[in-house]
Amino acid sequence: MPPTIASPSTPAPSKNAAWQQRSRRHVWHPCTQSIRLEAVPPLPIARGEGVWLFDHDGRSYLDATSSWWVNLFGHAHPAINAALKDQLDKLSHVMLAGCTHAPAVELAERLAALTGHALGHCFYASDGASAVEIALKMSFHAWRNAGRSGKQSFVAVRRGYHGETLGALHVTDVPVFRDAYAPLLANAHLVASPDARAARPGEHAVDVARRAAAELESLLAERHASIAAVIVEPLVQCATGMAMHDPEYLRLVRALCDRYEVHLIADEIAVGCGRTGTFFACEQAGIWPDFLCLSKGISGGYLPLALVMTRDAIYEGFVDDDVARSFLHSHSYTGNALACRAAIAMLDLFEREDALRRNRARAERLIDRLREGLRGMPVDHLRQCGMITAFDAREPGARFAERFHLAARANGLLMRPIGATVYLMPPYVIGDDEIDLLVDATLATLQAVAAPSHADHAEGGRDAALA
Repeated sequence: MPPTIASPSTPAPSKNAAWQQRSRRHVWHPCTQSIRLEAVPPLPIARGEGVWLFDHDGRSYLDATSSWWVNLFGHAHPAINAALKDQLDKLSHVMLAGCTHAPAVELAERLAALTGHALGHCFYASDGASAVEIALKMSFHAWRNAGRSGKQSFVAVRRGYHGETLGALHVTDVPVFRDAYAPLLANAHLVASPDARAARPGEHAVDVARRAAAELESLLAERHASIAAVIVEPLVQCATGMAMHDPEYLRLVRALCDRYEVHLIADEIAVGCGRTGTFFACEQAGIWPDFLCLSKGISGGYLPLALVMTRDAIYEGFVDDDVARSFLHSHSYTGNALACRAAIAMLDLFEREDALRRNRARAERLIDRLREGLRGMPVDHLRQCGMITAFDAREPGARFAERFHLAARANGLLMRPIGATVYLMPPYVIGDDEIDLLVDATLATLQAVAAPSHADHAEGGRDAALA
């Protein structure tokens, strides 16, 4: 019997659908309400190239959020690919306890040089939350080694996000992530956010920054003897909705930490590696913290890597014959050679392509096009810091982030709003035509989602902070 031949009107079976079904059956997806996987099936990605991602059915999507803020120079970049292929033939991994290797050493050297050697030592980890945990532990332990074991508590900024492991949740103030685990967590001191959107009539961002710093000063004046460190996200509190603040806040916090003998931890996991317009966000305030956490973009979006940079004086406080005074934190893949080599290739691209200068022109085109296109639309607080651009939907309605995400897919974009905040954080290789396409598709998506529909009245829980 001859095989059955599909008629021209018979649609080809979707390869995406098969992968979606298999994924729902066996993969527990992060930052996802599992009950919504039928309504919002995961998008199966087959390959990436530059700013583009391609599904199994051949459709393309502009990666408007750099795949959760990690991809700096596009997918499948030839230079990073070549560096990793070369490293594979030499060394993929060796433990960093009792051993060392060139990629770990060279990466630490180059990052220290970028701080003018203000931060001279790097401790490697695998992800952002781990880096935050390490910085918290280092601060506590450093004070203990200095004979000041009473300094055990931490200060965090309201609505700040630093990760979802228990230690990182200790200083995270996003209820949807924290509340379920509150009985397991110690309580950090919370102080006002310097979010410029909180400006009162007649105020500017710098006024909000000073008001927030004054609240921190009051706390430190009273409690500094028991406080080990203040942790901040420099310039942008990303996961709370791209809340941006004036660099004056960082200058004031640095001065307060110095005055009251408290460490400053800069969580640059999302905002480092050029996202805010300088390689380190702290540079824009002319300050350096005592600990600086990096992850996400540090490996160019290729491999899990994180690190904590710290001052030599802090490192030296752990150098002792007494093992209890040593910092023994570790994990098996600390300083993975492949991940470190990807990071070195990423640093090479910054230099070779003059990325920070080029990004200024990209960011200017993006904000100009959005400012024009959003005129008269129901949005507030269009804002930008380097390659991070955001605005807030004025009346988002139910499940705005979910609806926007699905409509963006239909318009060829991969975007995941945070609540009512729509943000654009594309890779640094985006061209002018792609910026125009990104803006046009974002505006079309906003118009589609803002139009009255039954979805606005759909039953359901609070909108997820999709990020």
